[in-house]
Amino acid sequence: MSRQSVAKAHQKIQELSWEPMYHEPVSQYGTDYTFQKAQKKDPLKQVLRSYFPMQEEKDHRVYGASDGAIRGNMFRQVQERWLEWQKLFLSIIPLPEISAARAMPLLFRTVPNPELHNGQAIQMIDEVRHSTIQQNLKRLYMNNYIDPAGFNSSLRNFQNDYCGTIGRQFAEGFITGDAITAASIYLTIVAETAFTNTLFVAMPAEAAANGDYLLPTVFHSVQSDESRHISNGYATLLMALADEGNHQLLQRDLRYAWWNNHRVVDAAIGTFIEYGTKDRRKDRESYAEMWRRWIYDDYYRSYLVPLEKYGLVIPHDLIEEAWNQIWNKGYVHEVAQFFATGWLANYWRIDPMTDKDFEWFEHKYPGWYDRYGKWWENYNRLSTPNGHHPIVFEDVDYQYPHRCWTCMVPCLVREDMVMDEVDGQVRTYCHEACRWTDVTAFRPTYQGRETPNMGQLIGSREWETLYHGWNWADVVSDMGFVRDDGKTLVAQPHLNLDPTKMWTLDHLRRCPPLQSPNVLLNEMSPQQREAFHADYVRGGPAGRPAPKHT
Repeated sequence: MSRQSVAKAHQKIQELSWEPMYHEPVSQYGTDYTFQKAQKKDPLKQVLRSYFPMQEEKDHRVYGASDGAIRGNMFRQVQERWLEWQKLFLSIIPLPEISAARAMPLLFRTVPNPELHNGQAIQMIDEVRHSTIQQNLKRLYMNNYIDPAGFNSSLRNFQNDYCGTIGRQFAEGFITGDAITAASIYLTIVAETAFTNTLFVAMPAEAAANGDYLLPTVFHSVQSDESRHISNGYATLLMALADEGNHQLLQRDLRYAWWNNHRVVDAAIGTFIEYGTKDRRKDRESYAEMWRRWIYDDYYRSYLVPLEKYGLVIPHDLIEEAWNQIWNKGYVHEVAQFFATGWLANYWRIDPMTDKDFEWFEHKYPGWYDRYGKWWENYNRLSTPNGHHPIVFEDVDYQYPHRCWTCMVPCLVREDMVMDEVDGQVRTYCHEACRWTDVTAFRPTYQGRETPNMGQLIGSREWETLYHGWNWADVVSDMGFVRDDGKTLVAQPHLNLDPTKMWTLDHLRRCPPLQSPNVLLNEMSPQQREAFHADYVRGGPAGRPAPKHT
């Protein structure tokens, strides 16, 4: 189809939209933003007549690669360390995709622009397709990988363990609260424009380096749609900026959206790329190097900063702090260590780090070994059951962290942990930015302005609190993370499938009961909590408790 005919068809489609004059439309999804009905252009015109043949060709390539992977025996050559982490990743990622599809109708009624509605409708179809090919990828892994346990129950698994619940709150942020906050600023302006670079470009590169060329095929097919989604967000953002009354809300939402995306996406993708790989070439980029290039330079400096001239207030401080967390505060390494600490409560196997891994980390992150090396040596030592408990119960100079109420990633950078009492409950937060989100931003009034459409972070958000006081064997059984023999755990702190080397429910039955840090915190007196907080933030890197007073 010629470009001229596409433009004519795109224009014709808008004639199908009209404003009914015979009744007042019901607002299904509310927003506190206001829009002028001035004509705004869709910067990347697309119509279904050209869209479907293009997507059909992309699907042919994806499913052709899937067939090639099976025929080429890829699943006997791919690194197990890598595919085990895919049990977590591929259990979570279809939910953000389908939530993004559900987010688009939130914008149909709130953004008065028929030209953009066409782009939003096509994005909705994109997101359904993404979820479909990702779940098919997971199915192929399940049917062909040496250890399908974890893949075979991931639709249930992702939402009820100590990691998947983080991904669930992230995805549900696309479809809850103010429609523009959720579906435009949080989803298209930040998540898709900034963080899909590491998600769908950096991660496929690492997959290929570990012998998995199927994930790159699928995720590059996904990423090639993101330019349309980015243009939807950009056009909506310019419409919002045209009304001075929206600037206060844009500043609020950009701060929230940036920080929550950083906390969740960097935690997950950084861990997969740094700790799920066997590729330890010294010239391979670290996650920090990837982040600096694709998010700091390409998104922040090239996309966000030029928007300042239109009145957008950019959270420079939070962007710099995100980099500070990754480079100076060891954020990704703290997250990986936490995931491995709680291995018994998940549904994948976490491979110990080796001397070759240590050497690479020290090369890329000078000082890494002094912070984390000893703990990973202990993880390796304690990986096979031999009369001891799992590492979380052993004396390895590690204090189990408190959970952040907002992003749900634990308060791993100890010096940044803050507390506040909200709705009668004392809550912990990983950083002041997360406390601000819960206490100030997600409220029906913001800086004296009524914001009735904002959501609130309520309910049973902390995984540990749901199982407070339970025996660990009962916790794992309740979550369904047990293999077909009814006793061996799906999760293991190693990759050895020898039954004599694997942990079982009997090993967990002898462990101390699960304790929720938040429940214990709320049982303290105010003076005890103040002393506890002071002690917690004095703790060292790698979860080390604060030194004892002498």
